[in-house]
Order: sequence, then C-alpha cells, then structure tokens
Amino acid sequence: MRLGIVSDTHDNVAAIEQATERFREEEVETLIHCGDFIAPPVLPFFEGFTLHGVLGNNDGEREGLEAGFEAIDGELHGRFAELEFGGKRFAVLHGESKEEVESRAESGEYDYVCYGHHHERERHEVDGTLVINPGAHFPTVPDEHRTVAVLDTETDEVRFLEIEV
Repeated sequence: MRLGIVSDTHDNVAAIEQATERFREEEVETLIHCGDFIAPPVLPFFEGFTLHGVLGNNDGEREGLEAGFEAIDGELHGRFAELEFGGKRFAVLHGESKEEVESRAESGEYDYVCYGHHHERERHEVDGTLVINPGAHFPTVPDEHRTVAVLDTETDEVRFLEIEV
C-alpha cells in the first residue's frame, strides 16, 4: 500500500494543490497529515483522498477543522493517532517534542512514526521503526525541505517529492 504523508501546510493552497496532484500521479489514495493545516478552508483541497490528520500547535479552529474533515469524509484524530494501514502500525503526531517522537519510535509498538513541526524532512530508523517527517510548506522553509513523502508499506521505501511553491 502506498500512503502520502504531508505536514505543516500552513494555509499554503498552492503547495497543497501541487502536493495532491503529485499524490494522484503516484496513485496514492490515503493521506496522513501531521498537523498545522491552520484554517478549515484548506480542507476541500484534500477532497478525493482518504485523509487522516492530527492537530498541530497552530491549529486553533478545532470546531471548524472537525466540520471540514466531516465534509470531505476525512478523520481528524486530535493531537495523536494510532492508525493501521496495510497491516502496519502508525503513530501520528505533530511532534513539537522530538523526545516524544523518539520515545514513540523506541517503544516498539509501531512500524512507523510520522510527525511534522520542525519544518525539515527526515527519515531515520529506530530499532526497526521508521521515523518520517515529510517536510513543510511554510514560507521560510528551505527548498530541500519543501517536500511530501510517499511511503510504500510493502517495501518500507520512503520517497520525498519536491513541492515548488
């Protein structure tokens, strides 16, 4: 199964449009968003995907985000989600605390830990758990971190796709 992972879109509609187009090209149907959508009006741009998201530290309009997720048949999980896709276990959080991210990875409970917040793409392994930060779309993020990730759960391959906005 191929999953799209995105984070820190920060109301950047142009980046979201490009990211969702890239995910469609990759035949990704399910997306994980690791938080910092910012405002509910960006959610319709994710329509057509099965969207799972967690709240980030800048997601203040919780009721509006919940309604937006409901309108596109997505699921907003609060600040943390335990998900399963393709027989693999995921921990999803925004990840303000890298210690919490590493602790989740070290627990052995998950195959993948997905997080955002730090505006830097990353992929590393902790005792058999893949830790993935897909990158960010905040205006001051360097180009090499303006990415989204595609994860193949059968091969554990993580590819970062550049977003040029």
